[in-house]
Amino acid sequence: MTRFIIILLSAVFINNYVLSRFLGICPFLGVSKKLNSATGMSLAVIFVMLMATAVTWPIQNYLLTPYDLGYLQTIVFILVIAALVQLVEIVLKRFLPSLHRSLGVYLPLITTNCAVLGVTILNIDEGYTFWEAMVNSLGSGLGFFLAMVMFSGVRSTIEERNIPKSFRGLPVTLIAASITSLAFMGFGGVIENLFG
Repeated sequence: MTRFIIILLSAVFINNYVLSRFLGICPFLGVSKKLNSATGMSLAVIFVMLMATAVTWPIQNYLLTPYDLGYLQTIVFILVIAALVQLVEIVLKRFLPSLHRSLGVYLPLITTNCAVLGVTILNIDEGYTFWEAMVNSLGSGLGFFLAMVMFSGVRSTIEERNIPKSFRGLPVTLIAASITSLAFMGFGGVIENLFG
């Protein structure tokens, strides 16, 4: 049980895919302007990460690895993720049309979100069991959610301030993202020492 807690907390705080590994930056910068959009995107990413791991882990361990088809890993994983994103898009369009409209082009971009693909591949590379991979995916999704929601607050505060003209827009957003990333680096070593 301790190992699951370490994997979960490490994925959320230390190995945060957005703020430490810099994967999934496109939706992080594009959808984090409003809290509703950031929350909706994050929940969709959590769902896709969990389902992608639940499907890709068995494919890798029971099909690709035993039959020496490891070179197909990236292609197969992207196809699985694309199918899951289509499922999410159909559900959102049917049951939450306002959220579907607010996410706009960023929802289909989950297909090419390198954070989702990175989680599925790193679960295999780290040698996680199925349940460890699922916990890591949940933690990674929660870390993505935390980064998105926290950064939407940062961006709304930035928009209320009088920023010099040369820093408005993308420059101040990138500066704020880098400072937020530095804050998360402070968690390094804390999680392991809690249970050491």
